[in-house]
Amino acid sequence: MTTEALLQAGVCAAVVFLVVLLVEGALRPGYDPIYHTGSELELGDRGWIQRANFLLMAVGTFAFAVGVDRSLGTTVGAVLLVVFGSGMAVAGVFVPDAVRGYPPGAPTLPSPKPTWQHQVHGVVGGPIAFFSLFGACLALAIELQGLWRWYTVLTAIVGLGMTMWTALAYQRDAAHTGLIQRGLIAVYWSWIVVLGVHLVLNPAQP
Repeated sequence: MTTEALLQAGVCAAVVFLVVLLVEGALRPGYDPIYHTGSELELGDRGWIQRANFLLMAVGTFAFAVGVDRSLGTTVGAVLLVVFGSGMAVAGVFVPDAVRGYPPGAPTLPSPKPTWQHQVHGVVGGPIAFFSLFGACLALAIELQGLWRWYTVLTAIVGLGMTMWTALAYQRDAAHTGLIQRGLIAVYWSWIVVLGVHLVLNPAQP
């Protein structure tokens, strides 16, 4: 595939992920997008949609990583993007436990003995994936110029803060956990889209 096509694949995957997350979150009976996380959309009869969404994001991120490496020559950044994409794949394969009242009828409190699948999903698809994306931003920022460098650094800083805020809100079972997580996703996913478009339109001017 050409560098342009690889970057476009990453951009499209990010856009599709956001659209599916927002639409499914708004349409699912018993699901509250302000409270529930995106991962909980993997549960229920239509859970396959979000699972496929995670896997599509993983494939798109792998393509994006190769495109970024070709465009900017940053192996470290590309590897960290691959780690993030692997986290998305893990999130799509290992489904979390049914807690926090979704699907309807599920217990409202976390299980004292969560399944190993739930724990793998929570660790690899959560902190590991998002800390890797934070690192990728910093690695790519070194290769970018002007406002693009500062935008990428700002994305990393805001993303790191919102990653920790999301984790804290989830641990405390905060009523606005889902909203915080969607803010986190919006920050990083929009960066992937905007940067990808920039690199496609300006291949010789990072």
